[in-house]
Amino acid sequence: MTTSVVSSGDPPHPASPPPTKPSPQSIPPYMKAISGSLGGLVEACCLQPIDVIKTRLQLDRSGAYRGIIHCGSTISTAEGVPALWKGLTPFATHLTLKYTLRWAPTPSSSPRSRIPAPAIYPTPGGSPLGSAPACLRRSPSSPLLRSYVTSTSQVVKIRLQQQKGLSPELLKYKGPIHCAHTIIREEGFLGLWAGAAPTVMRNGTNQAAMFTAKNAFDILLWKKNEGDGQVLLPWQSMISGFLAGTAGPICTGPFDVVKTRLMAQNRSAGEVKYRGMFHAIRTIFAEEGLLALWKGLLPRLMRIPPGQAIMWAVADQVIGLYERRHLHSARL
Repeated sequence: MTTSVVSSGDPPHPASPPPTKPSPQSIPPYMKAISGSLGGLVEACCLQPIDVIKTRLQLDRSGAYRGIIHCGSTISTAEGVPALWKGLTPFATHLTLKYTLRWAPTPSSSPRSRIPAPAIYPTPGGSPLGSAPACLRRSPSSPLLRSYVTSTSQVVKIRLQQQKGLSPELLKYKGPIHCAHTIIREEGFLGLWAGAAPTVMRNGTNQAAMFTAKNAFDILLWKKNEGDGQVLLPWQSMISGFLAGTAGPICTGPFDVVKTRLMAQNRSAGEVKYRGMFHAIRTIFAEEGLLALWKGLLPRLMRIPPGQAIMWAVADQVIGLYERRHLHSARL
């Protein structure tokens, strides 16, 4: 019988390591920016009438509108149905820029980043939501930067929305470009940044709450983690986005009312009624009562959660398409 002899000089073959599960890959920042901006564009086109109604209610100090339905019917009867889409161009610009800046510079999505990803996903023996600082770090961009970049489009939007009527010869502002030019000429360049302080306060709170809640609902409801290749169905994204967008309007109502009042007042007309964020809060409370600081809350609740549902439904489909075509095809 012949036996095989292994030479003692031959190195032993190392045991092959067990196959490892591929780790989730991150989505590039530019794809997050594209998906968010497309979602914002669709959101603006669908929900602009509710935003017009919200602005009119927040600026109504005489009680001309008795609610959402009365406000909407009054606008459509007196000014025509197209008046419900006033300020669509700056509103779409605002949402597109906002979601682009909000989504793009996520630390965990950048291959150059040395910052560890926040503990927002389930860990062994840990909470699926992670710690509070980690949840806040999940907010991808600075509310201060985003607020100042998008503030100009909001000022133009509100100035256009507060005008009654559609006849160009009777309107002070003929369109978005003419409105911006008129504000600069009459009030100075800084007039385009009126209401920036309450905008920062509102956006910072909304951003931290929305991203934390959206990721939490994706994990708790659908077991979906970022980069795992699972693509949520549109109705699943809409449910997560709707729930994530509900809490913000209640917490930030006073900031939104003050923002609208400061952006709508014309500083070229002499003495202004509101001299700043805190003065506006005190004046509204003294003259109109505490509940006036939450004017327009119902249309905000009607716009923001459905808006988040629409935006996330579009954005998740774009991200899912990218994951299927690029990330997972690269692993094969």
